[in-house]
Amino acid sequence: MIPNVLTVAGSDSGGGAGIQADLKTMLALGVHGMSVVTAVTAQNSLGVQGAWELPVEAVRAQYRSVVDDIGVQAVKTGMLASAELVEAVAALIAGTDAPAVVDPVGVSKHGDALLAASALDSVRTKLLPVATVATPNLDEVAQLTGVRVESEAEMRQAASAVLGYGPRWVLIKGGHLPGDAVDLLTDGSEEHWLRAPRHDNRHTHGTGCTLASAIASEIAKGRSVPEAVAAAKRYVTGAVAAGFALGGGIGPVDHGWRFRGGV
Repeated sequence: MIPNVLTVAGSDSGGGAGIQADLKTMLALGVHGMSVVTAVTAQNSLGVQGAWELPVEAVRAQYRSVVDDIGVQAVKTGMLASAELVEAVAALIAGTDAPAVVDPVGVSKHGDALLAASALDSVRTKLLPVATVATPNLDEVAQLTGVRVESEAEMRQAASAVLGYGPRWVLIKGGHLPGDAVDLLTDGSEEHWLRAPRHDNRHTHGTGCTLASAIASEIAKGRSVPEAVAAAKRYVTGAVAAGFALGGGIGPVDHGWRFRGGV
């Protein structure tokens, strides 16, 4: 049986991030991707021109429809937009017997807000406690905890602060630091440092969505969290290296790079 993975996130009309990136990643990694759309964005390579969240009842109905009939081996969350949606999705995940990868999306690659400021407390107190793995970047760490990371050494403090809200594992993404792309995965007792060369490519739209979806896909296939994160990091590194120009701004990573002769 092919594992089933569910993304609960917003739609990116440009196809580089959000639901679209999640489903492409899941296809590339050999799982069956399913979706619960939380919001619709008007978005392209230049930024987000508009965003409209769906009603809580529409999100809940999509989730129940999929989970109750098809079942899931992993859930991934992305853009949740509002406190009401964050709390509804957290409750749904809490009632589902499947690991959850939480990407606490706060802003887009272009700096556009994708989460209401009023929803941050709900992320801290409702969503992070039900996460198997939380995957914040350094801006999201600062948003959620107030910890500002400017060096590798400070990533441990960031991880500790996020773990304080209850996820079983946290992956602190250090992509905004200079030098190699370094991430820290920890559950508070064991640490895994993941390093990859930084590719000189500005076309990195969708990196965070892609990484979280890849982790969820690998967990659904039966890998442990450290194994899943390491495999996901390898996939995303290849996707970033193959990122391509699209429109007049920042293009997407290439979710299908392995289909085009990549290793």
